[in-house]
Amino acid sequence: MTGSLAFVVPGRLDQLTGGYLYDRHVVDGLRAHGREVELIELPGLHPEADAGTREAAGAALARLADGRAVVVDGLALPALADCLPAEARRLRLVGFIHHPLSLETGLAPACARERTKLESRLWPRLAGALCPSHHTARAVVASGLSPSRVAVVAPGTHRPVSARPAAQGGPLQLLAVGTVTPRKGHLLLVDALAPLRHLDWQLTCIGSLTRDPAAASALQERIARHGLGERIALLGEQPEDLLAQAYQQAQIFVLPSYHEGYGMVYAEALAYGLPVVATTGGALTDTLPASASLRVAPGDLPALQAALRQLLTDGGLRDRLAAGARRAAAHLPDWPSAVRSWMAALEQVLQ
Repeated sequence: MTGSLAFVVPGRLDQLTGGYLYDRHVVDGLRAHGREVELIELPGLHPEADAGTREAAGAALARLADGRAVVVDGLALPALADCLPAEARRLRLVGFIHHPLSLETGLAPACARERTKLESRLWPRLAGALCPSHHTARAVVASGLSPSRVAVVAPGTHRPVSARPAAQGGPLQLLAVGTVTPRKGHLLLVDALAPLRHLDWQLTCIGSLTRDPAAASALQERIARHGLGERIALLGEQPEDLLAQAYQQAQIFVLPSYHEGYGMVYAEALAYGLPVVATTGGALTDTLPASASLRVAPGDLPALQAALRQLLTDGGLRDRLAAGARRAAAHLPDWPSAVRSWMAALEQVLQ
């Protein structure tokens, strides 16, 4: 792979979400392999790009030389809506599409329709697209982009540096990792756990409380309403070492997301040998094997409550699913191999 590559991200690259983590590993990996990468961090709010954000995005592309290969994070594509049709004729634009923006939970129907229409118009104009799952890739192909120009590359996982500590008694430690937004299903999780207060458990939630203040406020209110303030800890974003420690200390991973384009935190849970409670939303049926997880339909409160009760009360089931997680983890790519696959996929779609 030769030549300079531009990589466009919405906002700062050092943000602590799965999508930005994947972007960051790719950028660092490309540079480690000797590829020159020009990082373009677009200002403004995304994907709700106002006129100023769109103007800045257009100016950033306009100064790039003809024929330049440019990777654009899918969250930044709405900022390029005005200029992308023209720029796609002179630049080799590749979308890094983590999941369709129209499938964000809680959107007003008109907003969801507008995002669907926008992505259906922009995706076919790209030279190619890279997606973390076949589920997301099918959505891109359905928009009209040729399957030969769409590649699937699963993100990597970290490898624990030490064995899991032996259980020391006390409450079962549940872990949920994900930005507090409606799509991640935190409210549903609290409602499912409330009737199970007679069981011995503690829940730790790690993920931003500031990206969606309304969602965070609603979650705090729901916890207080159920009287679970001493059972549920909202820790906000955490650095990588403390997040790894949380995975290491957890005994069950649970996040009832309504949709995932891949679900990096679930793959991380498998890498740490954790039994998982999740949904079938989006790509999760592909990311999570049945041998390692209990999966319910998105938004199904009774089913989620039943799955949690089953896993909280059945130690043998926890052990079997943990063993399944360890088996699945053996087939997950680490980050160096994921980056190599991503580089090869980029070459494929550009050719």
